[in-house]
Amino acid sequence: MKRDDASTLDAAALAADYAEDLIVGTVREVHGAVAGRFHGINDRINGGGPTVSHRLHDGIAKLVYGGIRCGFKAGSTGLRAASRAGLGADVEATSQGRFVRAAVNGLIGDRLRDEGSNFAFDMGVRVGGRDIALDREGVAAAYPQATGRLVVFVHGLSENEAYWNRAARPRTEARRELPDKRSYGERLREDGWTPVYVRVNTGLPIAENGVAMAAVLDRLVQAWPTDVRRIALVGHSMGGLVLRAACAVTTDSASPWTDLVTDVVCLGTPHLGAPLERVVNKGVAAMGRLPESAPFARILEYRSVGILDLRHGLASDVQNLPNARYRLVAATLTRSPRSVTAGTIGDYLVPYASALGRPRRGEEMFPGAETLHVPLCDHFDLLNHDAVYAAMREWLASDPADPADPPTQQEAANA
Repeated sequence: MKRDDASTLDAAALAADYAEDLIVGTVREVHGAVAGRFHGINDRINGGGPTVSHRLHDGIAKLVYGGIRCGFKAGSTGLRAASRAGLGADVEATSQGRFVRAAVNGLIGDRLRDEGSNFAFDMGVRVGGRDIALDREGVAAAYPQATGRLVVFVHGLSENEAYWNRAARPRTEARRELPDKRSYGERLREDGWTPVYVRVNTGLPIAENGVAMAAVLDRLVQAWPTDVRRIALVGHSMGGLVLRAACAVTTDSASPWTDLVTDVVCLGTPHLGAPLERVVNKGVAAMGRLPESAPFARILEYRSVGILDLRHGLASDVQNLPNARYRLVAATLTRSPRSVTAGTIGDYLVPYASALGRPRRGEEMFPGAETLHVPLCDHFDLLNHDAVYAAMREWLASDPADPADPPTQQEAANA
């Protein structure tokens, strides 16, 4: 079965597997730790050896938890067999299915990939909720009005390409203006840009996704129906790190796609790392010190390598493209970016300084980059916000190599 053939029954089987391993396993271990402490005291009082009640308790607990485990295993095996028989709806057929698949892969995508699960998925360029074939025929069919200017959108952790369709926030703080409900890509299309949406298995290591992204964009450019003149990269959250990693990949191509990149726009990207992951990491270490809380730490340890990579961001030796213009957008829950809240939790997930790549000590990561502060907004508002779009449109209005930026013949014909 191909990975694209994952069904709702596969999702149910996966849920049964992890319910048995995490939920039942955690309950079993906590129960064992608490009971072990109690029976240990009772055993010492009664001479040091395991008492009859201790042995009886352990035997009953083993039978009960073993029966529950067998039940879950039998259920997941049956569900997968039914899926292989053609039962169950295609998980990619609905937006809810695609949402769940993306979220699960963000959490444990590396495990699913290593286990060969068909619930994992590979990186792909998406049109209409499906991967397109990255050959001339497939790309031409997917983009019948392709222009020579591509704006590539890459989502964040546990998201998918549909997140870019989030309803826009109004440009004014008073919210007197009705927001434009169209996505960034739909609006930029009016200016001659062709939006390209990439879905990423965000549970995989960021460096690995960067290599995959470089290969995908290289194939896309080679198969594009018309000459590609400009590429703008737009990444939300982790997506910005994946794009930066892709730009640092060395290619053997005589005309690498990175030479066409004129703009890199990062929306709420944790360039200096995300403090939430660092807090979770410390919490795991603290809970692991006691037998009663260690099982809960094991649940948190299941988080993917992709999540772990958010602790500190990309390695310091990842270079920026020398000829691209970097644009950095940071949201804060407060009006001022200098508040304590902005400096600690920022937009709930990424602090203000991290989104701009400005460490307390050392040099800025993006000297000379243009920045935008979006006040009174959270991390996910950056997926579609009128103020962000206004800045993005201005940033992409001119080609640094050709200020006039005349349309190609294909662009003129499509217009």
